[in-house]
Amino acid sequence: MNLALSDDDRAFQDAVRAFIAAHLPADIAQRQLSGGRLDPSDIRRWQAILNDHGYGAIHWPVPFGGQDASPLRQYLFELECALAGAPPQLSFGVRMLAPVLMRFGTGEQQRSFLPSILTGETWWCQGYSEPGAGSDLASLRTSAVLDGDHYVVNGQKCWNTLGQHADWIFCLVRTDATSKPQRGITMLLINMKTPGITVRPTVLLDGTSEVNDIYFDNVQVPVSQRVGAENEGWTIAKFLLVHERTNIAGVPWSKRDFARLLRIAQVATRHGRPLLDDPDFSRRLARLEIDLNVIEYTNLRMLSAASGDLTTPSILKIRGSEIRQAISALTLEALGTSALRLHSVSGEAPMPEDDLTRGVAASYLNLRKLSIYGGSNEIQKNIVSQLTIGL
Repeated sequence: MNLALSDDDRAFQDAVRAFIAAHLPADIAQRQLSGGRLDPSDIRRWQAILNDHGYGAIHWPVPFGGQDASPLRQYLFELECALAGAPPQLSFGVRMLAPVLMRFGTGEQQRSFLPSILTGETWWCQGYSEPGAGSDLASLRTSAVLDGDHYVVNGQKCWNTLGQHADWIFCLVRTDATSKPQRGITMLLINMKTPGITVRPTVLLDGTSEVNDIYFDNVQVPVSQRVGAENEGWTIAKFLLVHERTNIAGVPWSKRDFARLLRIAQVATRHGRPLLDDPDFSRRLARLEIDLNVIEYTNLRMLSAASGDLTTPSILKIRGSEIRQAISALTLEALGTSALRLHSVSGEAPMPEDDLTRGVAASYLNLRKLSIYGGSNEIQKNIVSQLTIGL
């Protein structure tokens, strides 16, 4: 594989960098680069700006409002956004549901839902995991019973990310309890304001309520909001999970976080000397940089037309999540006791936006989830072993 970018790709990357420099709101960039928390309005605002300038979803086909950009250009776009401090796009709509609707949805569903994903007006969340059905997704029990022109949905979803802000949820439900587990699953699109839906936040280690339990009590969903045929949801779910696991590698955000770690190492001291002069710390920093370069090249190799290895998304998910966790752990160690506070406590002045300790402990705790969601790393290792050596 030739890792050198073409002249056209470099010109595209330069154009993206110039666009971001001109249009990314300074307050959003400052919060991202200093470890502050984003408000959902920041994500919506940035998505609207992207859409106004033709960057709303560059990987989408042109007829749907995209640029038909190659996977490599999508990566370059995300890399420049991350390094500049732009918030990540809400992947549930832009990266996960949209390709599903383009592949399996009706024309009416495409016209109804895709434009508002582009503009950031509609916030989507995912209804996959359930108690007892996380990595073993085929065991899900949330039921949908056909009643005339609508389904009646009952059950529970858990580990739902940011559903408290969502307008809609794409949801896997069981429509046939008599056939084999994978055969009886269907995907529905459900308005979160439908009567019978209850959202209960789950407080995480970092003190936030990023995930939720969602309960469905006789929720009525029109048949027109079913994606694909009844009982064919497992095929759709597998198609969607490839997009999710590749995105979880998070190389652009790992590179942004590594750059912050390097800045901290340049100003922090240990035993009266710069941290970078400590042989053990420097060795571990170099090891992380090598690992990050390797996962980036693996990602680029997967994005090249020559790569068709079915194990690559799982490998990216495993190593990408491990590297992001390792960067956060070394950053925490570099700051020592300065990183103990999750947030400023009551009665204290808020931490300044440029404080390098800001958000480090919270990020460390939050990123423990990476090796679990999107299919736990243990499950991904099973997939790799089955596809490579037939275990």
